[in-house]
This record gives sequence, structure tokens and C-alpha cells, in this order.
Amino acid sequence: MADRSIDSLALPLEVRAKLAELDLELSEGDITQKGYEKKKSKLLGAYLPQPPGVESSLPQERRTPVTPSSSSRYHRRRSSGSRDERYRSDVHTEAVQAALAKHKERKMAVPMPSKRRSLVVQTSMDAYTPPDTSSGSEDEGSGQGDSQGTPSSSQGSLNMEHWISRAIHGSTTSSTNSSSSTQSGGSGAANALADVMTQTHIENHSAPPDITTYTTEHSIQVERPQGTTPRTVPKYGNAELMETGDGVPVSSRVSAKIQQLVNTLKRPKRPPLREFFVDDFEELLEVQQPDPNQPRPEGAQMLAIRGEQLGVVTNWPPSLEAALQRWGTISPKAPCLTTMDTNGKPLYILTYGKLWTRSMKVAYNILHKLGTKQEPMVRPGDRVALVFPNNDPAAFMVAFYGCLLAEVVPVPIEVPLTRKEIKQRFLRLTVSNAMGDLLALIIKMDAGSQQIGFLLGSCGVTVALTSDACHKGLPKSPTGEILQFKGWPRLLWFVTESKHLSKPPRDWFPHIKDANNDTAYIEYKTCKDGSVLGVTVTRIALLTHCQALTQACAYTEAETIVNVLDFKKDVGLWHGILTSVMNMMHVISIPYSLMKVNPLSWIQKVYAYKAKVACVKSRDMHWALVAHRDQRDINLTSLRMLIVADGANPWSISSCDAFLNVFQSKGLRPEVICPCASSPEALTVAIRRPTDDTNQPPGRGVLSMHGLSYGVIRVDSEEKLSVLTVQDVGLVMPGGVMCVVRPEGIPLLCRTDEIGELCVCSIAAGTSYYGLSGMTKNTFEMFPMMSSGAPISEYPFVRTGLLGFVGPGGMVFVVGKMDGLMVVSGRRHNADDIVATALAVEPMKFVYRGRIAVFSINVLHDERIVIIAEQRPDSTEEDSFQWMSRVLQAIDGIHQVGVYCLALVPANTLPKTPLGGIHLSETKQCFLEGSLHPCNVLMCPHTCVTNLPKPRQKQPEIGPASVMVGNLVSGKRIAQASGRDLGQIEDNDQGRKFMFLAEVLQWRAQTTPDHVLFTLLNSRGTIANSLTCLQLHKRAEKIAVMLMERGHLQDGDHVALVYPPGIDLIAAFYGCLYAGCVPITVRPPHPQNIATTLPTVKMIVEVSRSACIMTSQFVVKLLRSREAGAAVDVRTWPPVLDTDDLPKRRPAQIYKPSNPDTLAYLDFSVSTTGMLAGVKKNYCWEVEDSYTGAPGIYTQALPSISINQFTHNMSHAATSALCRSIKLQCELYPSREVAICLDPYCGLGFVLWCLCSVYSGHQSILIPPSELEINPSLWLLAVSQYKVRDTFCSYSVMELCTKGLGSQTESLKTRGLDLSRVRTCVVVAEERPRIALTQSFSKLFKDLNLNPRAVSTSFGCRVNLAICLQGTSGPDPTTVYVDMRALRHDRVRLVERGSPHSLPLMESGKILPGVRIIIANPETKGPLGDSHLGEIWVHSAHNASGYFTIYGDESLQSDHFNSRLSFGDTQTVWARTGYLGFLRRTDLTDANGERHDALYVVGALDEAMELRGMRYHPIDIETSVIRAHKSITECAVFTWTNLLVVVVELDGSEQEALDLVPLVTNVVLEEHYLIVGVVVVVDVGVIPINSRGEKQRMHLRDGFLADQLDPIYVAYNM
Repeated sequence: MADRSIDSLALPLEVRAKLAELDLELSEGDITQKGYEKKKSKLLGAYLPQPPGVESSLPQERRTPVTPSSSSRYHRRRSSGSRDERYRSDVHTEAVQAALAKHKERKMAVPMPSKRRSLVVQTSMDAYTPPDTSSGSEDEGSGQGDSQGTPSSSQGSLNMEHWISRAIHGSTTSSTNSSSSTQSGGSGAANALADVMTQTHIENHSAPPDITTYTTEHSIQVERPQGTTPRTVPKYGNAELMETGDGVPVSSRVSAKIQQLVNTLKRPKRPPLREFFVDDFEELLEVQQPDPNQPRPEGAQMLAIRGEQLGVVTNWPPSLEAALQRWGTISPKAPCLTTMDTNGKPLYILTYGKLWTRSMKVAYNILHKLGTKQEPMVRPGDRVALVFPNNDPAAFMVAFYGCLLAEVVPVPIEVPLTRKEIKQRFLRLTVSNAMGDLLALIIKMDAGSQQIGFLLGSCGVTVALTSDACHKGLPKSPTGEILQFKGWPRLLWFVTESKHLSKPPRDWFPHIKDANNDTAYIEYKTCKDGSVLGVTVTRIALLTHCQALTQACAYTEAETIVNVLDFKKDVGLWHGILTSVMNMMHVISIPYSLMKVNPLSWIQKVYAYKAKVACVKSRDMHWALVAHRDQRDINLTSLRMLIVADGANPWSISSCDAFLNVFQSKGLRPEVICPCASSPEALTVAIRRPTDDTNQPPGRGVLSMHGLSYGVIRVDSEEKLSVLTVQDVGLVMPGGVMCVVRPEGIPLLCRTDEIGELCVCSIAAGTSYYGLSGMTKNTFEMFPMMSSGAPISEYPFVRTGLLGFVGPGGMVFVVGKMDGLMVVSGRRHNADDIVATALAVEPMKFVYRGRIAVFSINVLHDERIVIIAEQRPDSTEEDSFQWMSRVLQAIDGIHQVGVYCLALVPANTLPKTPLGGIHLSETKQCFLEGSLHPCNVLMCPHTCVTNLPKPRQKQPEIGPASVMVGNLVSGKRIAQASGRDLGQIEDNDQGRKFMFLAEVLQWRAQTTPDHVLFTLLNSRGTIANSLTCLQLHKRAEKIAVMLMERGHLQDGDHVALVYPPGIDLIAAFYGCLYAGCVPITVRPPHPQNIATTLPTVKMIVEVSRSACIMTSQFVVKLLRSREAGAAVDVRTWPPVLDTDDLPKRRPAQIYKPSNPDTLAYLDFSVSTTGMLAGVKKNYCWEVEDSYTGAPGIYTQALPSISINQFTHNMSHAATSALCRSIKLQCELYPSREVAICLDPYCGLGFVLWCLCSVYSGHQSILIPPSELEINPSLWLLAVSQYKVRDTFCSYSVMELCTKGLGSQTESLKTRGLDLSRVRTCVVVAEERPRIALTQSFSKLFKDLNLNPRAVSTSFGCRVNLAICLQGTSGPDPTTVYVDMRALRHDRVRLVERGSPHSLPLMESGKILPGVRIIIANPETKGPLGDSHLGEIWVHSAHNASGYFTIYGDESLQSDHFNSRLSFGDTQTVWARTGYLGFLRRTDLTDANGERHDALYVVGALDEAMELRGMRYHPIDIETSVIRAHKSITECAVFTWTNLLVVVVELDGSEQEALDLVPLVTNVVLEEHYLIVGVVVVVDVGVIPINSRGEKQRMHLRDGFLADQLDPIYVAYNM
């Protein structure tokens, strides 16, 4: 950059300060690289020489262009611009590079996730611009890029040219902005990967592999023709197909990725563990078996280490208040505290005299001016909150000592969000988030203050002391009152400025007592889970701690100390507020706001005030390294002690070494750096003493990380690079005793070479967690035990929460914290170590070094590591994914542990602490709630999860001779049941004497000509049309004449009936019967979607070999429209007859079949598996429409489906048997009225709509489901208006009413809607009853007098339309709870409601009269007991007799319709339903007085997924997934090449799409012990649903593999 020619010292001071602030913002991620360069160019523009040829009138930015070369030079000059030296270690960096090098030998390309273009962060050419190849540090910005993991320059330029070419010429499969693309690459990368995968032999390696290798050293070059126009692929249309090994045609792009994932997962994982524990049932989870080769502690049992004796000094005050009184009266003008403004200038000097007088004033007002004299608000011993900003230590100090003088207990807390902060965060978040998410994110970012509020409430705080400036900044109501923060108690805010206080009387003085065991103050502590605890510190502990610090640090009177730390808690409070007053020291307080502007400010103040002591953190030393070259006039010779407050972090040694190397030339001595270890419970645990002996180096240990993971100290293992270097934090505090105990279980003393938790016994420690006696006993009253079981002391110890050991000479070493400890598969890993490894992966131009969070979550009985990092906005998707892959490799190589999830989020979106750090517990909570909104996610459950249950090994079946004993199978009753016997039922049905439905209609037209059979309602609830018996008969006669005269049809010809739901369809059906033709009901094309719905109509017409089409005039216009001509070849249509114009004469005779076995009609149905099938029902043949969407809304056609065409002959007698069974079950008579809200094109819906009324004579009130889209209350209003007792609907209708009328029950009640007369409300379905939906429906409309017992379901399938149907005289539907895990093993085990893994199942209605059912093994065809899950077989007079086919498939037909048991009753012929279920004998009695047998349908056999040897049903997994996140509205699962694919519909912002990936993976692992292979996030309405509301999962699978779903995001879990 051009600024290299400028001497930094020649710049004005304010410019240098702004440059330092820019450097700081860049290093912390508060500004992008592009913004940094722009602002810096603007700052330096006036000081740059004008280049030749540039006019002075040009803008300043254009005069100083930023080139890659200049940028790289700038980065090299800023030695640590983007490096976080807190985690910097050259040795560790070498170890990471060595680990990554190993993966090159066995590299495996990882499939990148597919992301919709609108989700990609970059939308301009910046996304494809190659980032600067240099990094922020000297060792990574040099020419040795290859050694740091970056490609060579030539190769890198080739790769970048390739990506730029792809950006220019396009690489997506659609021209729309919402098209699916493979991040920034598109399908080209996947095709190239597929080519490589087909030519690469995958070797098995003995070493435990990491399956996420994705390197660019040998990246794939994709040749693309120039100028190629992207081809638009229609949704669910035909795509380029290829065949996989099993012959299934799929899209090359998606299948290549899946095949790539499959090949990757075939590689060997870590060796399986050998021991198991029983998790309540047969499924066994693997547990950690101790490795016989793991390192074990070998040293002797350690002894307690005693610190030096606390010296007794005669002039030490008896209490801290006494010290304040002494200095305030003896040396009132001595400076106590100096505060700084944001420019680094002294803002205010607080003397000891002012501190004493003002503290007394505060104490007097607290005790006497709050409340009344009779009822003061605050009494001695009460708790008071101290709410002061970080830039006002003087006001805090006055308030704190005022509380001590008043003998009230101060509770220092952070300031909640002020109005200014809310505005700043709002403006920041608007850049990267939708407006709807902003408020939620702001609330989440300040959720930590809610926990503070809970602490205040538990402490009984009613008064909050604050400053005037802070009080003005708090959010207020329009009346000026301070708003009550969420979770906070109601507080009285009291301003402590002197101008707001009353002067105490001259005779009033505070009572100053000697230190005692009363509580002095409460310090808050944030736990690992985000909860906040209050640690109570007594007055004697406070005084003793100040004395111990004075002795350890050799403090003397009038010394100057520079404090950069938070003065409200921890080390900053102990040194800068408490111990300093005891020794009359002068504190220079550096606020956080000044550090952001001038990182060198604290060093400048040390030099300016000749300070002896400075209290800093590693971050402050790191910031000083950023800007030290711009400051030369500093000297640190006066510094005798540099206290590093976070010295307990083992990676702080890097900052200490780097700081010493740079500032040793400025007079800094090595012995001055004094790291310390502290905790809120034990206060200061240890601190390194300043020494004058420069020959005595500090203690250091080089420890094996492998040994540390087992809690064992091993110095320098064989893998020399995989080590952790730690430094000592000094000796035990004076007057204290320290020991190390095992962190889990009984607190046994550790061995000398064992890592444990440091425990301290000292007066100078906390005493309890306020109000939590149980936790207090475990933490503050712990008695360490020797191996013999005897306690080592009669005095209790305090747990510090620090992990470490005591080394030679009593030096204390800390290797981590209990809060950062992650125990994965029995091994310990520290979060800081994982962060350091991630930061050592080079190059680091993709994420911000200071913004990485590492934590663990519990999934499947073990902890899983999660890494969240903030991504730089200028990094591309490809580069970020490559970095993520290398991080996984490095962590696996260094720590031998897999990362469960690695996510990248946009910059500045992680929750922050008040001082700018990452709020870890809130980040974890956001991750678990799905509110992080990451921009990249990589899940690796296949690598991490090694404790899955053992795959089930199916045992050979036992022979029939050993199990058959009468009606028992293996000691259980044979699962068989039957409905009532038709022959034994007496009824007065005159229609039984007729064999054909056409004859029944003629008879009714003669006997009851004016009886209304059908009434059709429109969306307004009025009668659109109706038909009496005679009207239907006459209309059918006219249609028969038209078929014979105009259509010239013969007996047995097929006729397609293309009508909307209504009366015309019924008349046309009976007209075909009168003419001897075979009708086929077909759903008409949708007027707004002809292009996708008309081909299905054409397909059914062709498959059924229809000789003619009958329809209405409106549909005729649709079939002959221009849109129809573009969709299909209209010239190939058979003749189309318009029934709106019928002849007026009657036929000469009505056709009467000569044989009852004559074919009556064809019925096309599509099962939930997507197979188009025709079945020989008793007099009917079924093939259902393939339209999807809500009832009556034809949103889109399904992809092309395989058509099984089977021939059959249907019996008229069987049709009569079906109608008679339904009539007897539901007690249907001519006086009854039945409301039907079903589609009339197939299955039981067609039978109820067209057949049953003619046979039984009842009136059918027909309600087309499409009308409910206009008026959702139409169906229920009709049921109420006509006082209907029996009604039938589909799940789609029930769901529409539940969602659409949920908030309208009161208005419906006022309109007179009453459902009290409803006796049966039956849901017609071919699936497991949706108990949640039926219960919601019953509960919602209970206020409208709907009896919950009236709601039930039916069950039918393609081999038998009606197997079960809830009748009127049988017992109420029953619900049982079964063990879901037992169900996976084809076993049925009943459990109590609410039991773990319980699954509610509702009975599928009562078995119809004349129907027999048996449960059989689908493989062996043997009968099963009632405790087994098996296939439902059915035998009845209305069974289908076969499929309709042109080509014939006798073996399949015989297997489905003419099956026999392999043993037992081998004579009966059964039809196989293809559904799994079980029978259960209940305690209820049926109409015959016998115990009732209930049938429970579990799921379709074709859809059941065989995974890990167990049988899973999609609906169970889908139910779990839908509960995972509020934005998931629907879900469908299927398998592909043994991978579980989960498709979820997202009802929300696209930014939430990536949040769903870990949540879906977690819930499936936890509840089903399955690893999700692919997670697909799509828009609402993409999952295809048939007219009955059933998911078409196989169609969805075909659409996914053909890449036609237009997904928002596709994640391939590794």
C-alpha cells in the first residue's frame, strides 16, 4: 500500500490514534478488510504524494487504489494484525501443519453443501475475487505459502481464474435468483467430483481416518465451454438422468454428491467399543471401555501444599472501612483513583479524602433517605445492586465503600442494555439479518442480563445504586419511569452523585467494626450453562484476602497501579478497588472504551505515572502488540509487576512471550510478568511473585496432549509436536493450603502425575452461593479424602473450578477450567486447546481469530464438540468450506477427537459480554434453539458418534412344528380377528335381491322416485344441485344413449370420466353402467396449472385404454385450449363427449351383465409409496390421481412414475358385498343423512360418494374439498345445519379446519354451529391414524359440542377398499402406547402413557362385517402372535381379485391377492395389504358380547426403512423432526443407498435454513439412534401430498435425485 512511504511519526497524533483504532477493529472483527482499506486510505490520503497522471479533482479514494500487492505488504508490516497472540504458538502451528500433511496422503473430497443463491453471502464479483494470499503475521505472509497449507502461486492463480470463470459464465441449473447452486460452484464441481470418484480407488487405511478431507493442493479443474447458456430445468420435469448401480435413474449432480458421501462413509471409522449398557430395552448403546494402552497415573499420592505464613503487620487496619477512615483523615489529598476519558486524558482524580466523605454521604442516604423513618427500605445486612458503567470507576468506588460503611451488602452487576446500545446493535444487525429477527436477536444478545435479574431477585434486592449518566441512558417509558427489565425484580433506582444526596448531620458517623463473618459483598459468577450465581464474601475474608495480596505482591503505600481490568469483579476489583485502599495506593483506571481507541494507552500510563504495577489480560498485551510500532517514547523500567489476570489460561503463555520479546527493548524485565490464577469461589488461588533474581527462569512444562486427555501428566511424548506448553502461575497464596482432587466422584487426592481440580483451604475465600445450600455444600464445604478414605483435614476446602497440578517447588500449573472441560468418550478435552488448534490452521483470512466459540452439547449419552466462528464477509463459500474441512482434520490429528458440528456465522452476530468477548453460554443456547443463523454448517456425526446400538442381527425363523400349538404361536395367541358374519345378520334390505347396482337404482327410481339421494353444496353453503332417484335414473339413461349413438361404444369399452366433484360425475358413472361401458374416474386438469396436471390425465386415459372421454363443457374447453396443446398432443385424444348436451330419448334397453364377474369400473390409485396401481376390488379397479397440494388445489404434477398395469375381472356380487358391509357397519338407511367431504376419484372416497347412497338409499350431502379453500367452515356448518349424525372426511380436510378455524370457534358458536348430533366422524385414509391431528380436532371443537369419542379413522388399501370402519354400535376407538424401540425389532410392547420412547397408536376403526384379518410375517408368510408386528392380511368377499394389466405379471398378482400361510391354516386365500400392524384383544366387548379385537396400523411395508438391521417407519422420524424447531411445518424422510435423507419445509426466513441442520441431526440421533445422511431444507408446499393428505415420499425422493426441488439448502452430514 502507498502508506509505506509515510513515516508514522510524521502523522498527527489524532490520525495515529484513529489508525490504531482501525487496526483494533480489524483484529477484533468489527470491520471488514474492504472497509478497513477504504477508511485507512481516506485517513492517509492527505499525506500521500499525488501519483503522476492523477488529477487533483478526483476523489481521494480513487487517488489511492488498494492493490493486492500493497495489501500484502501492509499485512506483513502489521506483524500481528489479525493474529490472536493469546492462542499463538509456533510449536502448535507446526503440529497442526504436520497433522494436515498426513491427511494429504489419504485425502477424500467432501461433498459441499448446496445453497440457494439468495443464501450465499456474496452477491457480487467480490465473492469470487481471490483473497489476499498473505496473512496477518510474519510467518504466514512470507513466500513459504505451501508449507502453511496454501497452494503455490501458479496453482492458486489457476484455481482463482477457474472460480472467476464460473462466476462469469454461470454454473447453476436455473436462471432464477432462487435457483439451487452448489454454493459458489454449482453443478460443475459435483460432476467433476463424480468423474474423479468413478476413477479413484478408495483404499482402507489402518489409521483412524477423518472423513472430511477437502484440500486444494490438487484441486479439480473443470473445463467449461465459453458462452454456454444455463439451461432452465422445470420443477419436477425431465432432467438429465443417469443410472446408478441398482438401475434407478437419477440426476447426475445430486447422485454424484450422494455417491461421494457414500464412498466417504465406507472408509473405516474408529475401532468399535466392546462393552455395552442396556438402555431400558434391547437396543444397546456402546459405552467407553478403558483402553488397556491408555496412560495411567504412576506417581505417589500428593500431599497438601501449604503457602507461606500470612505475616502479622502491626499497622494493618482491623477492617477495610477502618483503612478508608485512616487514609481519608490522615492523607485526604492523596490520590486514590484517576479516571481517563476516551482521549487518554485524566478525567477525574478521586482523593482519599473525597472517597471517605462521599462514601459516608452515600451510607447516610442509603440508611436514612430511602423509605420512611419507621419503615426504611434498606437496613444493615440487606442486599443492594451496584449498576455502574465500565468507564466510571470513581462512582462505583464511592458507592461500594458507602455500602460497606452502611453495613449493607453490595451486589455489583453489569449495566443492562441502554438506549444507545440498543440503537447501535439494531443498526449493526440490519446489515445481515431480516427485520423480523432483529428484536429477537437483541433480546438474545442481552439474555445474560436476565440471569442477572434472577440473581437480584433471589438476593432480595429492591434498590439499585447507579450514576447519573447511567440512569439517563436506561430505557424509559413515555412517563419517564425506567422500564422493568425482563427477569428483573422491581427496583428503586438511586443516583449516588453528591448533588443528589443529602448531607449527613455533623454528629452522624458510620459504625466501623472489626472484620467479622458478616457478608461484605456478593460477586456474581456466570456458569457453564448460562445461569448466574452469587458468591458471598465475608468481611473477614475480604480483609484477609487484601492482606494476602499485599504480602504476595509486596505492595507498599503510595504505589501507583494501572488497572485495565473490570473493576466490578475478579482481579480488577480485588487489586484496583480493595487492596489499593488498604495500602493507600494510586490506581490509574483504563476504561475499555479507551483501549478500543488506543490499545497502547495502558503502557503509556505506566510510563507517564511511573507505575510499579499493572493489572492486564492477555488480550490487552495482544492489542498493545498491534500498535506498538507507532509508539517509541515509552519506557517500562518502572514496572516491577505485570499481573496477567487470565494466567490460568494455558495459552496465555503465548501472549506473555510475545509481549516480552517486543517490549524487552523498552525496559521490560522478564521477571516482571506475573501470571495469576483466580476463581470467583476461591478468589486469588495463586500468583507468581516478583523476584529480583533474573537467573531464575519461570516454571514451564511441555505436556503431552494425549496424556492430558486422560488426566495424566506426561512430559514430551513420542508425538513431540502434539504438546501443550504451560507456565506456572506462582505459589499458593499466603495463609492458604492447596490440594488437587479428582474432578469426578469422591474428592480423592490425585497422584503427583495426575490432573485434577485445585482446591484451597483459606480464610481468604468465598463462603457460599447465596441462597443455594446444596451447591454450597458441594463447592465450599468439600473435604478431600486420602486413598484410605480418611479426610486430610478437619477444615473444609473450596473448589476453584481450575484444572491443574502442583509442580516442583510448590509451583502451581493450570491446564484448563472445569467450565471449559469437554469429556468425549471418556477423554477430556479443553475448549481453549481446541480453539488454539483451529486458529493454527492457515491461512486465516476466512474467520476472525478472536471470535471463535467452542463448547459441547449432549447428544446420545455423550458430549459432542461444537465450534462456532464468525466468518469474514469477504471470504467465499469455497474457501470457507475448505478451511472448515482443514480444521476438522487438524483437530482429529492433534486431539484424536471428532468435531460434531462446525458452523460459521456472519460477523458480529455472536452474543457478546459487556467487555466484548463471546458470551459462550448464550452462544450455546442460540445454537440449541436454532437462532444463530449460520452461513455455513458442516456436521460430522458419522465420525463422532461411535456409541450407536449394535446393528440387529436377524435370527433364522423357528420351524412351524415347534411353535404351532392350536391357536398359539411361541406361547402367544395367534393374531387373527374377524368382523361380524354377514350370513348371520338379519336386516330388511330389499336391495339384497338385486345383484347389480344398476338394478338397485332402477328399483329405487320405481319405488321411491322423489327420494333425494345426493345434495351438492357450494362454497356459500347453499344447494348447488341435487338428484332424486328418478332424476338420476333418467339422466343415466340419456348418457347411455349418448354413449351408444354418439360414441359408438360397445359393451366393455372403457370410458374416462373427467369431471370436477359433483352430480355430473355420479350421473355419468351410472350412465356407463346402463350402457355396459366401464367407467374410469379421472380428476380434471387444474385451469391455472394445465402444463403439469394435464399430462397425468393423458397418462391415465392412455393406460386405461379409454375409448372415449366424457366431461363437461368447461373441461372440454380446457382440453382444447392453447395451453393444453403445448402440454400434450391433443390430436391423440380419444373422442370427447360433452354431457351438458344430452339426447332426450331413452335407450331401447338398459344393459344387464350376463355374468356377475363382469368388469364394472376402473379405479386408479397411487399409494403413499408413489406406485400407480390398479387392483381387482370387488367390482372395482383403483388408480388414484397423482396431483398434490391441499384438497382441490392442483399445485403441481408429480414426476413421472412407474406404472404397474394389471388386468382383472371384478365381481358385481363383491361390490354389493362391500356396500352391504358399509351399510351394516354404519347403519345406513333411507332416513339417514350422511355428509361426505372427500375426493370422489378413487378408493373409499369414490365408494361413499357414488355407490353407497344408491345401495343403502340414504341421502349423501356432498361437499367438494376444493370449496373449503374458499370457506373453511363449510363442512362443519353443513353438518350442523342438516343435523348429520355420520360424516366422512380426509386428513387434509381435518387439518384445514383445525388450522383455519382455530381462532373462530367463538364466532362459529354465535352463528349457531352445533356438532352435538354427530355420532361418527370418520377420517378415510390408507395410513397410520394421525392421533395428534384427531386429538387436536376433537379438543378444538369440543366447545361446539363435538363428542371426542365420535372422531375415528378407517383403513383400506388397494387390495381391499374398506377393511376397518368405525361403526355405530361398537365400542369406542381405543388408544395404546407402545415402545418405539421394540417396534423397530418387530415386537409390540405396551407401556404406560408418558413413558420414555412411548408411541401412541389409535385403533383404525372396527373390522367390517364379513372381513377376516391375520397378522403374518412378510418374509416367511407364517402367522404371528399378538405381540409381534407383521403384515396385515385380509380375507373377505369384497377383496380385489387382481391387478389390471396389459402385459401381465402373474407372480406378483398371485402374491398380492392369492397368498396362503406357510403353516397353520394353509387353505384360506388371503390378500396382502402391504401394511404393517398388530392386533390386540381389549377388555371392551363388541355387539356380540365378545371381547373386542382392535387393529392398529403402524405403516406401509414399502415405506418402512431397513436401517442398521431394524425397521423404522418414516412417520415416527418425521414427528420428531417437526418438533425440533418452530419453523419446520412439514417433514418427509426416505432412504437412498442406505443414507437417511430428511426433507423439511421451512416456514420462515431463509436465514434460518442452516439452523435446522444440527437440530434435525440431534433429534434423530437422540430419539431414533440414527445418523442423518442428508438434510434438505425446502420451501413450504414442496413435499408432495395426494388428495387424501398422504405424503408421496417416493415422488419426493425422485424429485430430489433429479435435482428438481429447488432447495434452500442441502447439507451432507459426514
